[in-house]
Formats: sequence, C-alpha cells, structure tokens
Amino acid sequence: MQDDEAATVKTLEAYKQIISELVKQHRGRVVDSPGDNLLAEFASVVDAVQCAVAVQKELQARNAELPEDRRMQFRIGVNLGDVIEEESRIYGDGVNIAARLESLADPGGICISKTAFDQNETKLPFGYEFLGEQIVKNIARPVRADRVLMEPRITKGKGARYTAQGKRNLGGAVRAGREHSESQR
Repeated sequence: MQDDEAATVKTLEAYKQIISELVKQHRGRVVDSPGDNLLAEFASVVDAVQCAVAVQKELQARNAELPEDRRMQFRIGVNLGDVIEEESRIYGDGVNIAARLESLADPGGICISKTAFDQNETKLPFGYEFLGEQIVKNIARPVRADRVLMEPRITKGKGARYTAQGKRNLGGAVRAGREHSESQR
C-alpha cells in the first residue's frame, strides 16, 4: 500500500509540474496548488483555453504509458471574470465559477463559461458542446457552460458548435482538479 501511495504522490507531483510548466509557456501564473488541485491566472482567456487543451493532451499521452490503475485524469474549468487579488492569491466569483465548471467537466476534459466561450468562439480551432445553464453552488445566477472538444472539427447535432481561428485576447482563471477513481477515494 505504501508503495502505491508513494507512486501516486510521485505521479501527482510530476503532473502538477507539467501543468505548471505549460501554464508558464502560455503566459499564465500558478496562483495556488493545494493537494491535487491547481489554480492559475492568465491575462488572456484565449491563452487559458489553449493551455487547458495542451495540459489535457500532454497528460493523456503520459497516461497512455502508465498501467490503467496508475493513470490520473484532471478536470479543468475556465472562466473569464473579475477576481480580487490579495497578496499573491486571487478570490471572488471569477475563481468560484472556474471551480464549479471544473466539477462539471468530464475526467480529462475542459468546461468553460459563457464569458470564456464568447472570447474563444472565433479565435481557436476547437469545437464546443453547449451544456446548458447550470445551477452551481454559491453563485446567484445560472452559469452557462460549454465543453471544449479539443480537436478541430465540425460537429453536427443539437448543442454542437464549431469555431475558427482568430486573434484577440482577454483574461481568465483556470482551475484544475484530479479525478479520483473508486480505488483512490
């Protein structure tokens, strides 16, 4: 059991290091990383979504090299919104919505808010799937959520969207958390 715990912690720390490096490469900063979570801030929500996709693709490739019971998948939530900065930490609805979106994402997936979607829709070559208005804890109004499909594609069907390449940038908060398998709970 201790060997498994040690290996799990080693893999988790390696994955958090990979995520931190990708955040830096996409012009973001890691604000906090308690346990198996990570909170990052970006000046550009386009950079935030590009980073989230890069993280999921890199972790997917690394997981393919591990036995199934050693794989770790993270959920990522991205929001564009105001935050309160206090010393080196950030707080507020902008962060809370990102955390709630994280919980709506599939393991290994990315969920973004309407504000993030509106800035990314025509700027990145990813497909999006509308998940509807979501009632989330501690947020007064429903939050519109979209799943990032991570591969350029045109998808036909209810709730599917496609976007093309673009250029302009705004800011965003990203929160990632590890998916626990039943054996890890």
